Amino acid sequence: MADPLIRDDRANGRLEAFEEGAPAGAPAPVGVVVYFVLDAAPHALVAVHTVVEEEHEGKGIAGALVRELYATAAREGVPVVPLCSYAAKWAERHPDEAPVPSDEVVRAAKEQLRSTPDLW
Repeated sequence: MADPLIRDDRANGRLEAFEEGAPAGAPAPVGVVVYFVLDAAPHALVAVHTVVEEEHEGKGIAGALVRELYATAAREGVPVVPLCSYAAKWAERHPDEAPVPSDEVVRAAKEQLRSTPDLW
């Protein structure tokens, strides 16, 4: 698969990947990173879940999504907290692209997640 088209649906906490060339508004995303923005400063992006549709697994979509989440955070000057197991493993494999967030930010992200479990 060519690089997927990635769209940030910030209002719904979703970074979505679509097949390149797919008509606008047509198909559902082939992959998604579910995330939220940490309420407390520094307003980190917190990755909660990464999913790729079964027929699109193994095409680098999940990696492209997580890479874009880190790129978005870098553009915004905030850290990423990879609570999602896939995002955490990706960050370990790409330390040059995935700065480690402070323990304080990780604690705040976990607390916000615990306090709003129905949202994620």
